[in-house]
Amino acid sequence: MKIARLLTILLLLSAPVFAQQKADSSNKAAIPVPEDFRDDWANLRHYEAENKTLGNPAPGEKRVVFLGSSVFEFWRTRLPEYFAAHKNYIDRGISGQIAPQLLLRFQQDVIALKPKAVIILAGSNDIAGTTGHVTNERILNDIKSMVELCQVHKITPILCAYVPINEYPWRKGLEPAEKIISLNKAITAYAAQNKLILLDYYTPLVDDKKGTRPDLTLDGVHPNAAGYRIMAKVTDEAIAKALKQK
Repeated sequence: MKIARLLTILLLLSAPVFAQQKADSSNKAAIPVPEDFRDDWANLRHYEAENKTLGNPAPGEKRVVFLGSSVFEFWRTRLPEYFAAHKNYIDRGISGQIAPQLLLRFQQDVIALKPKAVIILAGSNDIAGTTGHVTNERILNDIKSMVELCQVHKITPILCAYVPINEYPWRKGLEPAEKIISLNKAITAYAAQNKLILLDYYTPLVDDKKGTRPDLTLDGVHPNAAGYRIMAKVTDEAIAKALKQK
């Protein structure tokens, strides 16, 4: 009898503890766990929702995708009237990206949007050593792969001679000027050999120090509004040529 009474008392005492543990467990289950995007190295989620909203081109629309990194991404905010005036121009730049990330995004952010042409601006972040150590040959190989995808899907590729840079504010002492010149020469030669359109962003922006003219840039790497206006002119000329080919 005494043992039964003791067990009853223990059960009564432990009931609140079990109830609290159950409540704690329920509360933990109710807290959402942040989704882990470490496997999304190319940042495909960046434009995923926007692409779905965009949909297919309208009848007669000659869509052009701008594929690149921060130089393209910042264009929409530093000269917003440019894209507002060209509804068929689709900006798909992501800051900090290197050439292999652009290649991984090519299916989703270019091919799936069904453009007539794509502008491929690649190489600066590779040279800056943002991710790993690469060579101009590897950068060009990624560009070649994107061109080959264009050929399969009947998209006109527009290759770019990169903007001049003589110093990265976040990587001082790297001396990228000659590396960018070398990359631009390789891209220019490849474009000429394969009769591809070359969009030269280097020549109209360069100063006597092989960087971007101070009046056309904010930090020596990214153009300001005046710089983007110059880029807009040569870009429109290249796009007109590309769409004429179609």
